[in-house]
Amino acid sequence: MSYELIALLMFSSMMLLLLTGQRVFGAIGFVASAAALLMWGDGGSEMAFSAAMKLMKWYPLLTLPLFVYMGYMLSESRIADDLYRMFHVWMGPLNGGLAIGTILLMVAVSAMNGLSVAGMAIGASIALPELLRRGYDKIMVTGVIQAGSSLGILVPPSVVLVLYGMIARQPVSQLWLAGALPGLMMAGMFIAYIVIRCWFQPNLGPSLSKEEREEISWAEKFRLLQAGILPLFIFFSMTGLFLMGVTSLVESAAVGATAATVAALVKRRLTAHVMEETLRKTLGISCMFMWIILAALCFGSVFDGLGAVKAIEGFFIGKLGLSPWEVLILMQLSFILMGMFLDDTAMLVIVAPLYVPLVKLLGFDLVWYGVLYTITCQIAYMTPPFGYNLFLMRAMAPPEVTLSDIYRSIGPFVLVMTLALILVMIFPEIALWLPKTFYGR
Repeated sequence: MSYELIALLMFSSMMLLLLTGQRVFGAIGFVASAAALLMWGDGGSEMAFSAAMKLMKWYPLLTLPLFVYMGYMLSESRIADDLYRMFHVWMGPLNGGLAIGTILLMVAVSAMNGLSVAGMAIGASIALPELLRRGYDKIMVTGVIQAGSSLGILVPPSVVLVLYGMIARQPVSQLWLAGALPGLMMAGMFIAYIVIRCWFQPNLGPSLSKEEREEISWAEKFRLLQAGILPLFIFFSMTGLFLMGVTSLVESAAVGATAATVAALVKRRLTAHVMEETLRKTLGISCMFMWIILAALCFGSVFDGLGAVKAIEGFFIGKLGLSPWEVLILMQLSFILMGMFLDDTAMLVIVAPLYVPLVKLLGFDLVWYGVLYTITCQIAYMTPPFGYNLFLMRAMAPPEVTLSDIYRSIGPFVLVMTLALILVMIFPEIALWLPKTFYGR
């Protein structure tokens, strides 16, 4: 049997297992281990053990549980609620102001947690009921929350970029810096869309009434400003120490986790229930990602042994005669197609062993490609029929928001994301300027 046929058989077997509802790491790890044993005998079993040792020795992986802990501590202690209340009061007088405040909340939550599901949970539980109660168009605000929550996998500390860095063997610190400007640019584009849309259609996002604005004193506004700034201060102090070289990446994550705990304690919200929920959710997320990384490393080792990357390069460039940019665009389209059925982690561990070496052979920057991959995942998250964020929103939204509303809400935001992706592809410096500035890449 040829190596090409073996690679095809591995992919088809893995996809079949995933369609049966098996866990991602179980399906990927089983196919990789079985293929290694069948091709190389008992010696093939060493691949899984080698991948496990590589995982345990990867020091930056400690950032994963620490950042997840920080995000859940701020969420469970309701400090994130204070942040939304601040945006609510200060942005409310504008048409569409509460929707703009929701985008800003999503950026802040992304900077606390690094997971899109955290932003979705906070947006759907805190922001959406308030927006609907104040007469905002349900289709627009549903799209706002879905688009805003997708920023969690791009704005640092992105957990997805941690996984990509592990698989692509790229510095996580550079990946995070590379994702910062594109993430903020995309958030700015979302806000610009809301402002323009509500300028021409004020009924979609009515401002707070004059009576309600007068009820809130300036003293109350500044009190809320102080409360809302606390989580932002935690993030920026943590990031500032890292960028100034005072702390390493892992130490910076530890600073953030400690500061979040101290903030909850100072606000007298660090109860036994909050600590139990934070630790339970942190442990669950961290263990899930570690198993996925282990399975991905094993899968990648098998593909390295097969020489599948060379075969794919020969097929695209040799047989089809495609240019490097045409191959890159095809890869991005394949991510969008897979994103209709899989989440970002599954997509990454399935195709990264093939795509990452191919991107390097084509002469593209792997840090820049990590940002392209992440933006494409954001688009795939919101692409029907089975986009990940679509069903998360359906599970968390109130009954008056139907699946049809959710599907209709994402069109403008997908277009904005696609524009952002094109801009980063045409102007790589949007992603690479910060890493070059701080690390002299």
